[in-house]
Amino acid sequence: MGSDRLSRLVEAAVPGARIVRVTPLGADAGSQEETTKGGGYGAPLRIDVTRDGRALSLVLHTVTSNPFGHDRRADRAALVLLAADTFGELPGHVQALDVGAFRGADGFVSLAETGEFYLLTTHAEGALYAEDLRRIAQSGRLEPRDRERHGALLDYLAALHRRPVPPSPVAYVRSIRDTVGGGEGLFGIVDAYPDGVPGAPHGRLERIELECVRWRGRLRGRHERLARIHGDFHPFNLLFDGRAELALLDTSRGSLGDPADDVACLALNFPFFALGHPGAWRSALRSLWLEHWSGYERRTGDAALCDVVAPFLAWRGLVLASPVWYPELVPADRERILGFVEKALSGSRFSPGLADEFFDT
Repeated sequence: MGSDRLSRLVEAAVPGARIVRVTPLGADAGSQEETTKGGGYGAPLRIDVTRDGRALSLVLHTVTSNPFGHDRRADRAALVLLAADTFGELPGHVQALDVGAFRGADGFVSLAETGEFYLLTTHAEGALYAEDLRRIAQSGRLEPRDRERHGALLDYLAALHRRPVPPSPVAYVRSIRDTVGGGEGLFGIVDAYPDGVPGAPHGRLERIELECVRWRGRLRGRHERLARIHGDFHPFNLLFDGRAELALLDTSRGSLGDPADDVACLALNFPFFALGHPGAWRSALRSLWLEHWSGYERRTGDAALCDVVAPFLAWRGLVLASPVWYPELVPADRERILGFVEKALSGSRFSPGLADEFFDT
């Protein structure tokens, strides 16, 4: 960091301070024991200053990218913001004097005294794809535009997943960890199930969790599958306007992961929307379901998709079966979804034909 920027940063936080010395701080300097700490989450600098004739020492903390859940800039921002919010809560703890972000080569922006963050976006015109699926379920038939729109969704996924991304075992492992253990992932979804949900006792949910943990181990070494993904590719995030142009909402979880995530997320909605209209499965939605799997493989050549997709189906199935997310779901249909999840997790390779069991029971 340039000395001028560092001087201005210190002066803004501690008016009247003058820098005397800047020293990098090691994680465990001088120790050669077995218990030596090898590193930390950042590269802190000790800054010795004088103010009004008195000596004072400060520490400037920055967070570097690492595989412990800090590989995204947003993760690193969360770490420093949490520190700023909590350092003052503990007696005897070092105090946070400022929190901010570096801007360009010479600038910085202080975030001290701020409250909640906000996000301003453009607006997408169009109708949710969920409305198409509801119409198909109610009518029990496909219109020409239904196959066209589904084809457009497959084209979009194939193109998105082909976009080059830097190879990163850390990013792939992170994506699988988030899928299973994250607050927005399977563990968080399960934790939000209330007690006494018909068809979803805690013992059953725990067994599904354990199976997904086993699947995490199987996927750990598949980092060659890392791709740009949407991360929440469901019918309530997909819109078509009057010209059949596709728009998307709310990409999630860093937009990196296994393509199976996006494929599973949309796929499971075809049987889900048929649950209240079982006749529509055989007459219409089953056709889209089968084309979803074969059409994606034709477009991408991803022959391994069904070898890795089970935990993603499980995660999405638990969302669809959740009384928090879908409070109107009847217990019998929750039972069907969770039964499907259990069978998908139990095999070494997923078979799309398994979805027929939703409607054969």
